[in-house]
Amino acid sequence: MRMAEFDALPAPAARAALVDCCAAPEWAGRLVAERPHSSLAALLDRADAILADLDDDQVDLALAGHPRIGERPAHASSAREQAGVAAAPDDVRAALVEGNRAYEQRFGHVYLVCADGRPATELLDVLRSRLGNDPATERAVLRGELAKINRIRLGRLLDNA
Repeated sequence: MRMAEFDALPAPAARAALVDCCAAPEWAGRLVAERPHSSLAALLDRADAILADLDDDQVDLALAGHPRIGERPAHASSAREQAGVAAAPDDVRAALVEGNRAYEQRFGHVYLVCADGRPATELLDVLRSRLGNDPATERAVLRGELAKINRIRLGRLLDNA
């Protein structure tokens, strides 16, 4: 769909399309309320600004919409983004399962990384390096990764990526 089509959608349909990109209801609601957006670039900038302003509870809701890296995603976008993991050797996939467990034990939420176009070995290396972060640093990194994912998904939604 194009920007004009998105801006013309009834609010519930626009909200549903955005929640499919990012499961934080406040993020989606605010983007819908601010329509029309003049361009994809303007929408992406607002999406980033709104994400940066969300409280941790809303970010946790967004995280709940993402499968663990290496799990079989039910969401089509996640499956596309994690395509590099699907063909990974068994030992790498097993290491991702163990790394996910360690990450969730340390930080209390799913390991989120922009996986689009990245091989499983790289995602595993990133996971291992992020285990060394303190919780505040990791939360900031996580928000940055969520912003990247949102940008990719919004671009696909609006036929621009």
